[in-house]
Amino acid sequence: MLVISELRELLHLPNFRKLLAVRLTSQTGDGMFQVGLATLFFFSPENASTATGVATAFAVLLLPFTVVGPWAGVLLDRWRRRQVLVVGNLARVAITLTISLLLLTGGVGPGVYALALVNLSINRFLLSALSASLPRVVGGPLLLTANSLTPTLGAAAAGVGAGIAFTLGLILPPGRTKDATVLAVAALVLAVAAALATRIGRDLLGPDRRADAGELRRALSILGHDLVAGARHLREQGTPARALLVMAAHRFLYGMVFIASILISRNLLADPADATAGLRTFGTVLAATAIGFMLALVLTPVLSRRNGPHAWIVYCLALAAASQLLLAATDSRWAVLACAGALGLAAQGAKIAVDTIVQRDTDDAFRGRAFALYDVLYNAAFVGAAALAALVLPDDGYSHGVFAVLALAYLLAAFVYRASSTRSAFPRKRP
Repeated sequence: MLVISELRELLHLPNFRKLLAVRLTSQTGDGMFQVGLATLFFFSPENASTATGVATAFAVLLLPFTVVGPWAGVLLDRWRRRQVLVVGNLARVAITLTISLLLLTGGVGPGVYALALVNLSINRFLLSALSASLPRVVGGPLLLTANSLTPTLGAAAAGVGAGIAFTLGLILPPGRTKDATVLAVAALVLAVAAALATRIGRDLLGPDRRADAGELRRALSILGHDLVAGARHLREQGTPARALLVMAAHRFLYGMVFIASILISRNLLADPADATAGLRTFGTVLAATAIGFMLALVLTPVLSRRNGPHAWIVYCLALAAASQLLLAATDSRWAVLACAGALGLAAQGAKIAVDTIVQRDTDDAFRGRAFALYDVLYNAAFVGAAALAALVLPDDGYSHGVFAVLALAYLLAAFVYRASSTRSAFPRKRP
């Protein structure tokens, strides 16, 4: 099988193995951290049982990186990306341990929320650094397979971390000690990720040209100019800009479905008064989504190479539309799980193709800014979805009309992207 053969080739690349080890370990720790947050913010008896509550929590968690993301691009194009991976993970260790201590001494308060926001923002910064670094350790046709493997295996690692945290939550006695212990173990895993990053050569991941302190201050002072330059470069290249826009649209629609899934799991498929049962139900939804992610890992390198990444994105959008039509027809448990699997395949498959297009068609000097802008759009789309979900979703998360509209929106996105990609593939001849 092609994907297995190329996987073997990738794993023979020592620097790819080192970068992959950092991603898997870091995202395992992040999965543990996020399960702790989900328990505190979404599935505790007193919090987030309404559409407005869930949407507000997501907006609060994602909005900060949407604001600070542009700064990340400037730094990733001027700082050693290897050092970003080391220092960023060490910073997350300190923050996670501090949150654990705060939970033990005072419970959930403003300090916990503020530090959680910082921690998640750093994580998005690290993911941008990992994506911008990948072309430095993999080249040629293997880049597509690497883009299939690394985000998907990273998501699987986060799932493993989530499973470990969930298991610890079942074993440990309920209360503050349980949450603090889970976070402490997550901090230990993040420390391992920082240590693994030190095995990578200091200059291997780029960028080729770095700034001294004076240059960096000047760069930060002209942030707006740099961002405009990065956006202009993406627009001039054409394909990266269109890919980012379609991914933002996909993320917006996916965000609506994700928030609906939390509400359906907690208030429709389980007793709303039993937060633990709702968390278990949502765990099965996430498991179905993970299966879709794994299918994307297998199918994307084959189908994307055969039909091209642009066509694969269109197919993924069409699959997402079909999943929403199914939900519009029935709210049964099997339909919710089938939708989660199909949407996981569609979301991850499209993201792999978009990652490849952006990496392939963006100059290295702009790649850090490209992926920072990518993350800004990615998170801003989810924040927008959260705001809309608070207005249109009922507290049980299910609406025939909303899911029908989402299906139509996915089909429209597929049509527009296909038309724009076709026009770019066959430009007009000048007279």
